[in-house]
Amino acid sequence: MNFEDRDELRRRIENDLLDSLDEELELEIEDRAYDLAQQEGGAAPGGETHAQRVAYFRELFRLQGELVKLQNWVASTRQKAVIIFEGRDAAGKGGVIKRITQRLNPRVCRVVALPAPNDRERTQWYFQRYVAHLPAAGELVLFDRSWYNRAGVERVMGFCSDEEYEEFFRSVPEFERMLVRSGIKVIKYWFSITDEEQHLRFLGRIHDPLKQWKLSPMDLESRRRWEDYTRVKEAMLDHTHIDDAPWWVVPADNKKQARLNCIHHLLSQFPYQEVERAEVILPERVRNEDYIRHPVPTEMMVPQVY
Repeated sequence: MNFEDRDELRRRIENDLLDSLDEELELEIEDRAYDLAQQEGGAAPGGETHAQRVAYFRELFRLQGELVKLQNWVASTRQKAVIIFEGRDAAGKGGVIKRITQRLNPRVCRVVALPAPNDRERTQWYFQRYVAHLPAAGELVLFDRSWYNRAGVERVMGFCSDEEYEEFFRSVPEFERMLVRSGIKVIKYWFSITDEEQHLRFLGRIHDPLKQWKLSPMDLESRRRWEDYTRVKEAMLDHTHIDDAPWWVVPADNKKQARLNCIHHLLSQFPYQEVERAEVILPERVRNEDYIRHPVPTEMMVPQVY
């Protein structure tokens, strides 16, 4: 690798680390905080200008406001929806799920991220453990990986037999049609990144102590088997892209664009409208003359380090 290539790689890793900082800021910043950053600045180390970052936050907050409206509409009209997020390791699925759920009520919008099946679950009907997490009326359920594990990692790593793999492709279209007939809307997203971008993101995780936990042995093996994962992904999309539950591919090399595009598209899948809410009036607190608030014992207090 020559000096120019090394400098370019360093620049891109710095940009990825900077984006990680932005991710954490997004999860803390208030909706109106961007007003404090209206003045234009210079370019960030990764080439993104201050104005571009402010524009991103502004649009993210606007879309999150629409997600709140969608949530209220789903709850009031008792809709049911399953949203599936699939893609290669480090494709950005978790990032967009965080932005979707960040300001929503977890009783209405919940995330399902199941671990590997245990010994008992391996003997069940394949879809059985997923059925337990399907939505009731007035709920949105986001699957961070789903029953499509069988068409991806299980196939590549040899965790299922040829017969089980073939049966999955026979069963899943009917399973999803059955969900749709029962009144559950099924939306499926595949996050698509390039070989080079996944390599860069893995390097970023290796060098970021806060993200090293994301690098499992299975993730590292997926780098070596990139082409195997490509083949099974193509077979999966070919067999399971059905009218009742089509696949939607999200180009995800640019994380921020992918988040905005996915959320915008998700909103477009529902005929939602703002739900009128009764005016909230805060009642006066009842005060009783004989009420005495007892002090908390010192030994029970959390030390005030900060």
